[in-house]
Amino acid sequence: MIKFGTDGWRAIIAEDFTFENLKILSQAIADYLEETTVKAKRKKVVIGYDRRFLSKEFAQTVGCVLAANNIKVNLSNRDVPTPAVSLHCRNKKYDLGVMITASHNPARFNGLKIKAPEGGSADKTLTDKVESLLGKHKPKYIDIALAKKKNLLVLEDLTIYYMDFLRKFIDIKKIKKLKLKVLVDVMYGSGDNFVERALGQSNIEIDYLHNEFNPSFGGIRPEPIASSLVEMMAKMKKGKYDIGVVLDGDADRIAMVDSKGNYINAQVILPLLAIHMVKNRKVSGGIAKTVVGSNVIDKVALSLGVVCYETPVGFKYISNLFEDNLICIGGEEAGGIGFKGYIPERDGSAAFLLLLEMIVDEGKKFSTLLSDFYKKYGRYYYSRSAIPVKSIKKGLSDLKLPTFLGGKKVERVNTLDGIKLIAGDCWLMFRKSGTEPIVRVYAESKSKKESDQLVALGKRKVYVL
Repeated sequence: MIKFGTDGWRAIIAEDFTFENLKILSQAIADYLEETTVKAKRKKVVIGYDRRFLSKEFAQTVGCVLAANNIKVNLSNRDVPTPAVSLHCRNKKYDLGVMITASHNPARFNGLKIKAPEGGSADKTLTDKVESLLGKHKPKYIDIALAKKKNLLVLEDLTIYYMDFLRKFIDIKKIKKLKLKVLVDVMYGSGDNFVERALGQSNIEIDYLHNEFNPSFGGIRPEPIASSLVEMMAKMKKGKYDIGVVLDGDADRIAMVDSKGNYINAQVILPLLAIHMVKNRKVSGGIAKTVVGSNVIDKVALSLGVVCYETPVGFKYISNLFEDNLICIGGEEAGGIGFKGYIPERDGSAAFLLLLEMIVDEGKKFSTLLSDFYKKYGRYYYSRSAIPVKSIKKGLSDLKLPTFLGGKKVERVNTLDGIKLIAGDCWLMFRKSGTEPIVRVYAESKSKKESDQLVALGKRKVYVL
């Protein structure tokens, strides 16, 4: 079954994610372009892929179907971060972008993301239309050698323009002088050494973890969450590093680890970078967070005098706010952060380079930035867990909701995307994932113990369904 979720179609390799299904989907994309673009105009699509099992071959298959439909294809000649495809799509005037990736999902998954001409994630209107065209026509297909010979498919190094654009967006001269020792964990993904390439010759010493080709991801899922970063955090404690940065499987998400080995998630990185964008860069616009975003983001927006927008989960909603020129920064709890003046898309490498820029502008170490942030805005502790859908017999609408959280009466219920119970400074949320067959339980509180207890409470409620 081919069904788009919050960010593309993802499925288990050889079960639903097969070459045959990919051909059917690619033909639907070709039919979408035929129906929605100017007839006389030659259609163009840019295609990239990550380091997952068969990603290169899957990308070639998409390219060969599109080429058979007389669509000009520029196919990456190597694995790339998702934002490299988004950037080309927007700035090189492609009709669509396609990225073969399952992002942070386990190794048995692969997937396909569609990127809109504006450079952001395809919205539901676009993906619904593509879904409606599935099976309308039998897939056309030509061999890659013939596609190249007819000049319908061209291999291109997408990283050249990506690096040039990244260097122009970031003040590289300013941060090259920093004397830092950095550990980068690319989680066996396509983040590779792009941060180092962007910096060029600098005083920043960079070491890498898991920057080799391993489609099994070493047995972990390439998601920048604490449970997947045991080795990273241990190495940070022993290696005398100043900063640790973590990128997910397709390098559009970020997490950090401080010099003491403490995990720093996007719920802190996003508001920190918001301060940098508004205070130091003087960029106008509000801050966007998803409904599972931290309360501290609202506090930072209030202190900066800007609007805090709340969206459903899925970066496409944040992309729309960038397109409407309403925000200067927006991000997800899972680590995807985007910036005004860049592309309406997440980029983990750009987020890290902006953090280095902030260190220079503020004249403070990363550890000091964090401690100052906590002193001013307080500490919020965020927890989440996942429950397989097979363990649940009924829908979330059948949940027996608690009326108190941590001894505080539930004041409000937010149903923007799932069910979120809010009681003062703490909240508990239930939401079915749009990319995996799981129900997520999220919680936040001013106490880690309470946050964990709220997640445990939420899991008990879900398991009785």
